[in-house]
Amino acid sequence: DGLYVDQEKAEEITKDFDSKIQDLTKKIHKLAGREFNIASPKQLGEVLFQDLGLSPAGVKKKKTGLSTAAGELEKMLSLHPIISLVQEYRQITKLKGTYLDPLPRLISDEDGRVHGTFNLNIAATGRLSSAEPNMQNIPVRTELGREVRSVFSAENGNVLISADYSQVELRIAAEMSNDKELIKLFNEDHDVHTATAAALNNIPEEEVTK
Repeated sequence: DGLYVDQEKAEEITKDFDSKIQDLTKKIHKLAGREFNIASPKQLGEVLFQDLGLSPAGVKKKKTGLSTAAGELEKMLSLHPIISLVQEYRQITKLKGTYLDPLPRLISDEDGRVHGTFNLNIAATGRLSSAEPNMQNIPVRTELGREVRSVFSAENGNVLISADYSQVELRIAAEMSNDKELIKLFNEDHDVHTATAAALNNIPEEEVTK
């Protein structure tokens, strides 16, 4: 059936993200003392390590020079205020480029919904994965990610629900092996991981720490 998209909200958030990107670009260029392409790892590296003279201690080296990958920037967070601004810039531009910008062409003219593709045989774990757009990758822990998620909503009179199998593989294993102890745990609604830890350490379930 596809996912309903609140197009007005999507346009509002896109404009807001554009404004934030412009604002961050100005601040980053001001701190750098010059204009440069923030999205270019090479130019960013030149600004950080040559122009601003930040210490490269502990930063990984690549063929093209010192790395400016996310993990490396995290190590340098306390060295200069420009680092956190670059991190925010990257986060916003990635969300905008991956989700908000492609939305207009992905929304069906017929029903105003996005009909993504679910792949059965891409993820090594056997889970479903999705593409065009990848609905499973929108960050939920960040405020910006939640903003992007909010454009996918339920139409009036409907609600979105989230449902998940509870330890389906272990339940199948219990059934197929006819493991009486495991079947008993599931039938009595125990937390199977807590029960396993208790059994392995020979302690009561109440004594198992998180």
